[in-house]
Amino acid sequence: MAIAKEAVLPRRSYKDLHEHLEELERQGLLVRVQRAMKKETEVHPLVRWQYRGGIPEEERKAFLFENVTDVKGKQYNFRVAVAALAANPAVYAAGMGCKVEEISAQWEKAYKNPVNPILVESGVCQEEVHQGEDLLAHGGFSEFPTPISTPGFDNAPYTTCTHWFTRDPETGIQNIGNYRGHIKSPTRIGCFPCGLGQDIQVHIDKARKMGLKYIDAALVVGAPPVVSYAAVQKVPYGVDELTMAGGLAGEPIRVVKCKTVDITVPADAEIVFEGRIPVDVLEAEGPFGESHGYMHPRQFNPFMELTAVTHRKDAIWVSFISQVTPSESSVIKKVGYGPMFEKFLRNDLSLKSVVRVAMHEPLTNLRKLIVIQFRKGAAESDIWRALTASTVFHKGVGKFIVAVDEDIDPEDATAVFWAMCYRSKPHQDVQIIRGLEKGHAPPFKYGDEVDVASFHDPADESAMLINAVLKEPYPPISLPAREHMEHAKEIWEELGLPKLTPQRPWYGYSLGQWDAELEEEARLAVEGNHYVTGAKLSERRRKV
Repeated sequence: MAIAKEAVLPRRSYKDLHEHLEELERQGLLVRVQRAMKKETEVHPLVRWQYRGGIPEEERKAFLFENVTDVKGKQYNFRVAVAALAANPAVYAAGMGCKVEEISAQWEKAYKNPVNPILVESGVCQEEVHQGEDLLAHGGFSEFPTPISTPGFDNAPYTTCTHWFTRDPETGIQNIGNYRGHIKSPTRIGCFPCGLGQDIQVHIDKARKMGLKYIDAALVVGAPPVVSYAAVQKVPYGVDELTMAGGLAGEPIRVVKCKTVDITVPADAEIVFEGRIPVDVLEAEGPFGESHGYMHPRQFNPFMELTAVTHRKDAIWVSFISQVTPSESSVIKKVGYGPMFEKFLRNDLSLKSVVRVAMHEPLTNLRKLIVIQFRKGAAESDIWRALTASTVFHKGVGKFIVAVDEDIDPEDATAVFWAMCYRSKPHQDVQIIRGLEKGHAPPFKYGDEVDVASFHDPADESAMLINAVLKEPYPPISLPAREHMEHAKEIWEELGLPKLTPQRPWYGYSLGQWDAELEEEARLAVEGNHYVTGAKLSERRRKV
């Protein structure tokens, strides 16, 4: 990928984060919160209520917290934006500079017409520069009000809308990946590449094989929205996401060189953390409430050692709200991944009959989809007996019959599909019952002989039985603990925000895979003492 160089800062038409928030406010899509809000226990739980409180999708909004403190009373100079990129599809469209119905076409254009970034000499992301002795004097990571996503379970503040910029040590091509960052000290942050062949892990592995000690990295917070949308998109290896962002914008993304590492970053970003990732050592990282809806367990993962911090003078911290769906990240997947999936089916596989891909938009039909809720500890034999019996009740009314735990609302299709995805293994937990009669269901026979479904039709129907009940202890549900959600609900009502209708699950709770050490780390985190945990974890490093 070639980067053009421009001596004079060129004008741009795509919005930076400040301009995006102004646009959201103009459209009535922004909530400003001016009361003091604790970053550890109040910020994320408050925003969570618009996803777990029965607020319709079209009424969900971005939040801008203008008076952020920590539990120890520290007052921060920076504001915090949550759900500012995809509170709902209208917020996402505002960041793209288009209408909701134009999002798919905008992505199609970006895939067909990527645009290389342009190198400029300066940008607002470097209005302030802290390095050397000045780095710790300003606090490093501690300078910024990083919220705790899942208070009561997370063991530290984690960066969530942080785009990790790294470079392939062989080809020199940059990559952007959005991974969580476990803040362990003022100058150390863990990275979760998730073990699925993410590009940052490829770069680390290549560097180790080449005999390098580390790779350069930069974490960007508050990039222009088109950059953030590209960062979380799935593109082929070797494609710089900045070219996709340029394709979305229809013009080059302006970039600047970092001060201490060989990385270029968006000139119009809010905050940049520069550093180096050792390639020969890993460190314990996590647990953290992940987007699959559970607390992701602790793993040994890479970490970055901070070398510099640069930021806009009036920088705004940005945090994704994720974990249990619906959430900001589920909107991003639905409106962003959907077009890519459609492109794959239509173009790559030549399936021209595909009209639209809607991700996780369940439509259920009365009587054919049956969900049976079981109490905790129900015997597996009882579960299968109930599932099997459902196929013959009233001569068979169930076609897809799902067993769920007591904490899953059987009326909530989203919760049921969540249980099916994460509490069942199809090769072990699915049975097909054959030889059933069709009953009252299409296809119907029309004409003189019969015009209704008949139980005397051939017994060629079947039913799928799915055991989506927990079979072993699981990590906690990745939502803030009940006390923090209840407190946030009080703040929500104090602010006069729309009436809430809590939807289960609306707070996190343990499913058995949680011990006293993790509970203590979570307590330390909400008390602002997460560096104690960071210091402990530094003593548990493993050589690669």
